[in-house]
Amino acid sequence: MANYVGAVDQGTTSTRFMVFDHDGNEIVRHQLEHEQIMPQPGWVEHNPVEIWERTSSVLQTALGRAGLCYSDLAALGITNQRETTVVWNRTTGRPYYNAIVWQDTRTDRIASALERAGKGAVIRRKAGLPPATYFAGGKVQWILDNVDGVRADADRGDALFGTIDTWLLWNLTGGPNGGIHVTDVTNASRTMLMNLETLDWDDELLSFFGIPRAMLPEIKPSSVSEGYGHTTESGPLGGRVPLTAALGDQHAAMVGQVCFAPGEAKNTYGTGNFLLLNTGTELVHSDNGLLTTVCYQFGEEAPRYALEGSIAVTGSAVQWLRDQLGIIQGAAQSESLAREVPDNGGVYFVPAFSGLFAPYWRSDARGAIVGLSRFNSNAHIARATLESICYQSRDVADAMAKDSGVQLEVLKVDGGVTANSLCMQIQADVLGVPVSRPVVAETTALGAAYAAGLAVGFWKDTDELRQNWNEHNRWEPQWNDEQRAVGYRRWQKAVERTFNWVDVA
Repeated sequence: MANYVGAVDQGTTSTRFMVFDHDGNEIVRHQLEHEQIMPQPGWVEHNPVEIWERTSSVLQTALGRAGLCYSDLAALGITNQRETTVVWNRTTGRPYYNAIVWQDTRTDRIASALERAGKGAVIRRKAGLPPATYFAGGKVQWILDNVDGVRADADRGDALFGTIDTWLLWNLTGGPNGGIHVTDVTNASRTMLMNLETLDWDDELLSFFGIPRAMLPEIKPSSVSEGYGHTTESGPLGGRVPLTAALGDQHAAMVGQVCFAPGEAKNTYGTGNFLLLNTGTELVHSDNGLLTTVCYQFGEEAPRYALEGSIAVTGSAVQWLRDQLGIIQGAAQSESLAREVPDNGGVYFVPAFSGLFAPYWRSDARGAIVGLSRFNSNAHIARATLESICYQSRDVADAMAKDSGVQLEVLKVDGGVTANSLCMQIQADVLGVPVSRPVVAETTALGAAYAAGLAVGFWKDTDELRQNWNEHNRWEPQWNDEQRAVGYRRWQKAVERTFNWVDVA
């Protein structure tokens, strides 16, 4: 009897596989990092073959460690870094080029040209997104325009495009030997190519980027009872397991945080930060720099939509302290170092390494540390890094309140950075509302498992999932209103200093 559900969580810096029981408890996990390839300033790439190899390895290792096999899994779900773009050959299965990562800014001229040509308004209306380097459409165009042979193969139907969910689903179901070429509505909604109302690829949007429709995967709901397909006996699981769910990572976290009702919100703290607000079946367009996106779609139900504030660099700023500056040995040390000082000492760090995403959408911005004096130490820089995570989330929360009219009463949080108790306390102080972390902080993988299990009846309905959610920690605000206002005003001044650093034609 299959007593568990599995979830592949393919993220920006690593791939993990987790297995959950009916109560939502973690049974086992295994995780492996992959290389971050940065060939030029602003360029960020991954090796898709390495990602597939890491996925195969974590599947095999986790099951072996727990003494499980494929028949113990009722279903398998996938969640993934969303806008990262892969183009590969249908026959050989080999990528034409490295995956272009969501953080990559090489398509800034493509985005700017769309805006100048007046096409930005159409993209916002149909896709819910501004023309930006963040999204997949421009990345596909760049590969078509700059990698030899791809456009000719695409016109013949030999070149396939997918975000990472599509790449993994294709390989798990056989690859060149009958692999399925599908994506789900959440990932498709991050491309600038899907119409949010029809939930299908839009010919006008495709024409803006010169992308042949034959390259594109079929769009399906996020959770499918009949499944997208099955793993193959020759694959890493060694047997047939139904693949019944796929969601972009932030949408999966909404499911894992059981944010199923309009007005419910969560903030995921990973490589970047992503604050989403469920707007139900209503498609709400933003006037304040947020994205309109599909939240999830279960089977034949109507899609649920969300407003999203996407922040490019949060947890990766802590990695920068470790890898580039060398002032900490590991992420956990950022907390102990920051605790050596009572405040930021006047230092503000705006980590606009990939420009600024929501609510500013400034591809011309670059990172800046301001307010330095001889008094300041590496502890102040560590503290300013943690504060930058929280102030960027405040920017998004304020925009969300303006768009939706909903004021946050409590912020549900998840992701790796939530292990940093000081950062979560600062977040409560900056927002002025309590911050709540669940028992299972890795809600991205849990959400993919929930969606997969719902499809096969492992869980009866979303009410049953709500019963699994339990609070583990809560941080209450400690700053007074004046501290909060002064700190935020200085943060906004720091943000202004990052503008107009890069010339975007």
